[in-house]
Amino acid sequence: MKNIFRIISFLEGVSYLLLLFIAVPIKYFQEDAIYVKMLGMPHGILFMLYLVLAIVIRKQMKWNIKTLGIVFVGSIIPFGTFYVDKKYLQN
Repeated sequence: MKNIFRIISFLEGVSYLLLLFIAVPIKYFQEDAIYVKMLGMPHGILFMLYLVLAIVIRKQMKWNIKTLGIVFVGSIIPFGTFYVDKKYLQN
């Protein structure tokens, strides 16, 4: 389950960066929302999977509430999922 979480974490982080640094600027500077529409739904699904899987693997990883909170916050900060992977998931 940890490896699945790592994959979802990576994909969620990449989708967030694409959305934040490519799709949103194109939407506002070129007035073309197509990329936000294309990336928004997959990112939302990956975000929800990330949160659910974090809760599921909490006991396996022996995370306390503070660590789980950090893992959650990592999903909303750019590059946060990569930090979580390096700090809490790689052994």
